[in-house]
Amino acid sequence: MQPRNMSMSGVVDLAAVKAAGEAKAKAEQARAESARQGGTPAVAPSALVIDVDEAGFERDVLQRSAEVPVVIDFWAEWCEPCKQLGPLLERLAVEYNGRFLLAKVDVDANQMLMQQFGIQGIPAVFAVVAGQALPLFQGAAPEAQIRETLDQLVLVAEERFGLTGIPVDPAAEGADADPAAVPVGPYDALLEAAMSALDAGDMAGAVQAYKNVLAHDPEHPEARLGLAQAELLARVQAMDPQAVRKAAAEGPADVAAQIAAADLDLVGGHVEDAFGRLVETVRRTAGEDRTAVRLRLLELFEVIGADDPRVTAARQALARALY
Repeated sequence: MQPRNMSMSGVVDLAAVKAAGEAKAKAEQARAESARQGGTPAVAPSALVIDVDEAGFERDVLQRSAEVPVVIDFWAEWCEPCKQLGPLLERLAVEYNGRFLLAKVDVDANQMLMQQFGIQGIPAVFAVVAGQALPLFQGAAPEAQIRETLDQLVLVAEERFGLTGIPVDPAAEGADADPAAVPVGPYDALLEAAMSALDAGDMAGAVQAYKNVLAHDPEHPEARLGLAQAELLARVQAMDPQAVRKAAAEGPADVAAQIAAADLDLVGGHVEDAFGRLVETVRRTAGEDRTAVRLRLLELFEVIGADDPRVTAARQALARALY
């Protein structure tokens, strides 16, 4: 069965839909900040198709949706219609030349995202525009219908939110494809600079150094881990531990206090306490508060590592709390 109308009722976090005006303002603010930093750099055509997981969803989808519509393709290796739709969407992403970004989500590896979007079958295609999620279609639809849907998407993104896409440089493709053109060596200096900044207590410097690596190699494992750790240490560095603990103890419903206390728990080596605190806070909250807690929990998962059994157990507990 391939229903054409998809309900968003199961989207707990993303479908707490914000007003279009507010979303447009955020998109404009993001573009202004990008302009101050020299503008959005051109990307190679291959960079228009990315693989996304739960840990990177905020960065790769929500944040990117402030500059370009992000189309999400929910798929699985065993899904035959997915094998027809996926290559078509990838080809169209390149053909549309930066008017949208295609994010591919393997539902077998990211079942929480599938549940949050209320997906009943795959392939399923959604879009996120300026932080707002909307369903596009389900099933391996005809190419003409998909093109019409994408045309409407980019038109709405431009007219309502001012999103005109990201610049694409076809000449960059050859450089990206040539291993000799992107040597690993230059990252050594940046990673060393990050470690030196950490040793000196300069968390802002460490964060920037890791971001400099990720700007060239978004999936660099050491830089991703280092950035998550540096951002955690930067948050904790600015805290008064005694005041944070007191606020968390006196305010079980205080989301900010519980998040801050979880950061302290993790830095202090109390990993399971940090995870448990946030899972319990997710259970007690809803809407934007729940979103904030869940996203912080995913950040802390990245600090510890997806293969750690404590992360696996906490993911299962989080799924139970959400559903």
